[in-house]
Amino acid sequence: MTGHGQQFASDNYAGICPAALDAFLAANTGSTIAYGQDNWTQAASDALRAAFETDAEVFFVFNGTAANSLALAALCRSYQSIIAADLAHIETDECGAPEFFSNGAKLLTVPTNGGKLTPEAIAAVATSRNDIHFPKPAVVTITQPTETGLLYTLDEIRAIAAQCRRLSLKLHMDGARFAQAVASLGCTPADMTWRAGVDVLCCGGTKGGMAIGEAVIFFDRALAEGFDYRCKQAGQLASKMRFLSAPWVGMLTDGRWLDYARHANAAARRLANRVTATDGIALLFPVQANAVFITMPPAVANALRDRGWLFYEFIGGAARFMFAWDADPTRIDQLADDLESCARAFGHNP
Repeated sequence: MTGHGQQFASDNYAGICPAALDAFLAANTGSTIAYGQDNWTQAASDALRAAFETDAEVFFVFNGTAANSLALAALCRSYQSIIAADLAHIETDECGAPEFFSNGAKLLTVPTNGGKLTPEAIAAVATSRNDIHFPKPAVVTITQPTETGLLYTLDEIRAIAAQCRRLSLKLHMDGARFAQAVASLGCTPADMTWRAGVDVLCCGGTKGGMAIGEAVIFFDRALAEGFDYRCKQAGQLASKMRFLSAPWVGMLTDGRWLDYARHANAAARRLANRVTATDGIALLFPVQANAVFITMPPAVANALRDRGWLFYEFIGGAARFMFAWDADPTRIDQLADDLESCARAFGHNP
């Protein structure tokens, strides 16, 4: 049995990375002012501004659902709409939170190839109707990387942003795994966001190695008006805010967040390189960040579970494996060995 060890069903399985934990513990020394008026929160905000090379407005919330939902609510009114990919997390896995926190703004989803929007698809939805009976489009949201692990190139983001400007739409980026995208493309955080035309970024901390917490970054400060009140109303204003913000200081010091992301991405490539030569096993999507989607016969999937491996099956019925900052190469090789063994035994008997 292989089930007694590290699993790769989700990067949420990972513990707290050393950089985040050390800063968290350092923030636990003594007492300080509450509700974000402390030095740690100021330092974390300044560190994010430095990382993004701009004087952005920064907020810290508990989780990604709140980050995305509150950010989108800040960008549209209740009678407006949000254009998103059909596979976007806000559409498939947020339990209606964006609609709830925006008091009813409608999600307009677009059929996509692997979860990536295009300027043409955005225009088709945004210009389909302009009568008063239709929820007026106000925002486009893109996920970087997408739910399928694919990446928007910088040129693709710029093209989407240009389309948004032509159509008077704001551009929001769901960056739950933002560091992995930056590490994979080898660009700067600024180049992927405000320089490319992104108005607001929800930057993931949890999937990057923190225990809890996301950053909402408004590159246009005017869009952040009243966002502190939104956070309070939604139960997202931490009284001991330093414990949400301090880990960011540790993560951003010396680019550690990107080091962790590079490790996660390399772990995904390690598995992908092993399984692509196995009969009966195929990749559903190219591996561009820290996700691997594998198609296999049902008998192979069952055999893999019987050996103790955990994984989710969704998006075309593929098995998803996610890799975090602490992915153990030896354990990845064990997974690859078991995949190959199960495929040999059951690959021709689906």
